[in-house]
Amino acid sequence: MPITAELAKAAPTDVDALAVGVVAGQSEGSDLDWGFLAAQGFEGKRGDVRAVPGPDGRTLLVVGLGPAAEVDAAVLRYASGALARAAKRHRSLAVDLLGHLADGSSVPRGAQAIVEGLVLGGYQYAAFKSDPKPSSLERIVVVGGGGQRTQAALDRGAAVAEAVCWVRDLVNEPGGSLTPTKLAQQAAKVGERAGFEVTVWTEKEIKAEKLGGLLGVNRGSAQPPRFLHLRYEPDKPRGTVALVGKGITFDSGGLSLKPADAMVGMKGDMGGAGAVLGAFRAIAAVGAKVRVLGFIPLTDNMTGGDATRVGDVLTMRNGKTVEVLNTDAEGRLILADALCLATEAAPDAIVDLATLTGACMVALGERTAGLMGNHRGWLDQVRAAADSAGERAWPLPLPEHLRAKLDSDIADLTNVTSTRWGGALSAGLFLREFVGEGIPWTHVDIAGPADAKEVDGELVKGGTGYGVRTLVELLNGFSKPRPGEA
Repeated sequence: MPITAELAKAAPTDVDALAVGVVAGQSEGSDLDWGFLAAQGFEGKRGDVRAVPGPDGRTLLVVGLGPAAEVDAAVLRYASGALARAAKRHRSLAVDLLGHLADGSSVPRGAQAIVEGLVLGGYQYAAFKSDPKPSSLERIVVVGGGGQRTQAALDRGAAVAEAVCWVRDLVNEPGGSLTPTKLAQQAAKVGERAGFEVTVWTEKEIKAEKLGGLLGVNRGSAQPPRFLHLRYEPDKPRGTVALVGKGITFDSGGLSLKPADAMVGMKGDMGGAGAVLGAFRAIAAVGAKVRVLGFIPLTDNMTGGDATRVGDVLTMRNGKTVEVLNTDAEGRLILADALCLATEAAPDAIVDLATLTGACMVALGERTAGLMGNHRGWLDQVRAAADSAGERAWPLPLPEHLRAKLDSDIADLTNVTSTRWGGALSAGLFLREFVGEGIPWTHVDIAGPADAKEVDGELVKGGTGYGVRTLVELLNGFSKPRPGEA
């Protein structure tokens, strides 16, 4: 059930529980029993939530926010995620945290973050549970001012968080259940409800359009491929952005077979596709003044009798040929076709998102995405949007000396290099070959942050929906990249 969020100047009397914020070192105010809290070891650390009896018999949840000078939207989102789990048995909750925002912080942005944290922190994937116990929370009252601007931010936070939760559902669904066909059907249904266009190409159209990378990866599968075209068209758009998402619904590695333990979690190899779909759902709900086009190739990567062999050569949409030296480097093959189609649409800029390389996780860890691209200004826009949305991202180079290592003796390119070093970078260089001249492009490798290994703040175990919040921020604040900033 969707959560409703409303603004009030004071906590209403008809809510089941109250939540108040406490900063590190605070020992007065809020009519709390500070001696009791101290005895329990409560120090106001970020995300530490304690339930104590309230003055009127209702549950009072005391929420740690960390150092007072550091309380911003990201801290409120994180703390609200922890609060959601502590409040999951209550149907309604009043939240009084906004008053702790550090000077200069935006009240509407903080309000949006609170709702995002409460929705995302309370998320559970229970589709295959015989006795699910979902959160009961359905009404949030945020205490604070700001009037219509803050209420609009609450509505925006709820819409964005619901889109992220939908993406988490997609990423968490097993690959044998969420086939390319089913994912395409889900996208079409959501597009119809949310207000964006979805066109689905079947295998017949994919062959006619010469998407050799997608067809090559799909050869070992019993499931037919799909290709999604998405379109969001506002009145008087101020530009066009193309979004490309990797949609591998399960990755066995193909004939370059993964070890069994490396296949665990490979149902989530469509996290990039999910992020693009979630962004479309969110922007259709909250609006954006930019035209958005989506390109999503869908297949699994399996080991059937006619699977692509190591050494086979595939011809991509733009005519470039690729010698496949590792069938487990399949994501870049399907993205190549999608980037060609995005280029043909002549957008002002392109972003692709993909759970692409373990090498990026080696470089940046499990919580930070890698950013690569051909245009410094556009890459900086994407990074700024990620920072604003509270999703970690860090720029990585595309060293020209690695490009020669992608040369093939028998084709235009190989899909991997012969060295074990710089795997995320060589993947980015490969993708760059399929982006049209002069179009600003940023590649976002989300192999790490698309999946969470532990509960932490607004994150729960499993799919995170990483990228949706970043894309919504990016599209809402979009400005056309300037020529010559490469």
